[in-house]
Amino acid sequence: MTTDTTGTVARDGESRPGGPADSPFIRACRRRPGPHTPVWFMRQAGRSLPEYREIRATVPMLESCRRPDLVTEITLQPVRRHGVDAAILFSDIVVPVAAAGIDLDIVPGTGPVVAEPIRSAADVQRIRLITREDVSYVDEAVRLLVAELGDTPLIGFAGAPFTLASYLVEGGPSRTHAKTKALMYGNPELWHALCGRLAEVTLAFLRVQIDAGVSAVQLFDSWAGALSEADYRRFVLPHSTAVLSGLVDAGVPRIHFGVGTAELLGAMGEAGADVVGVDWRTPLDVATARIGPDKAVQGNLDPTVLLAPWPVVEAEVRRILEQGKAAPGHVFNLGHGVLPETDPEVLTRVVALVHEVSSRRADQG
Repeated sequence: MTTDTTGTVARDGESRPGGPADSPFIRACRRRPGPHTPVWFMRQAGRSLPEYREIRATVPMLESCRRPDLVTEITLQPVRRHGVDAAILFSDIVVPVAAAGIDLDIVPGTGPVVAEPIRSAADVQRIRLITREDVSYVDEAVRLLVAELGDTPLIGFAGAPFTLASYLVEGGPSRTHAKTKALMYGNPELWHALCGRLAEVTLAFLRVQIDAGVSAVQLFDSWAGALSEADYRRFVLPHSTAVLSGLVDAGVPRIHFGVGTAELLGAMGEAGADVVGVDWRTPLDVATARIGPDKAVQGNLDPTVLLAPWPVVEAEVRRILEQGKAAPGHVFNLGHGVLPETDPEVLTRVVALVHEVSSRRADQG
């Protein structure tokens, strides 16, 4: 079975001529040669852009994620301004959890705050499975964006079960994840029940985006780096695998990313993604050796480098492109999200530099 007119890769794995499936970004994800190394930035939809801040000045975060008109405009802003090779859907990792019945809010300056943190099996049961109707605004936004973006791929995304579980158990962001680990170690049965339910919610959320036309998906496990490899394999890997393996037949590249995951890269590669995101702490050639030769890599400029003088930025971009050659496919990105104080003009210059340095003549393939 193939896709219809969304321009994504066919369900049988074969790309059709033109459209997003033939873009440099999708080609790199599938470890195929392209005209240049593709580049996009995590948290590019917003954060540093004045046009984004103008929109958000009077609109709360969750509301902005639920309005297809705003989602469309915010997602398109960095594509217009920077000329990146892919757009990423403007949303938040807690959107599907809120749709699943959890009472939460995204508090400015703090992040997601949960009214009643998860403590029992009854609490887990409060997390209901979601349908397309529960997130119809996401479905509508994706369809609007696919029509606007043309040949530029749209990346859908969701938070991984571990990171979502950490927010729900802690009640908000945490530096130590103490309550999360206490639950993992002290009540593994409840922990796996929670993550199992969140994996189902996440899979359904990504399916809605894929059915609406996204060309790739990224699973963010922002806090997985807080774990040892042994704990990751025991408490996290089965649930991330459930999400990623559940999309095998979807026909779109799957990206998996976490922060502080140097020792987990091999295990994360086993979860089933086509591309493994690497933060700035691990050189891409080293990361490739840990992940294996059958995965593309994404990354990994330190976001703070963008605040340095341009010669420093240029040198670091060139270094990362060189190290990325060790991988069978490389998508240039930051090692985490764009910092709010980043000068947008620097991002635009980085895109142009990546394209210039990595440009391949047509006769070189």
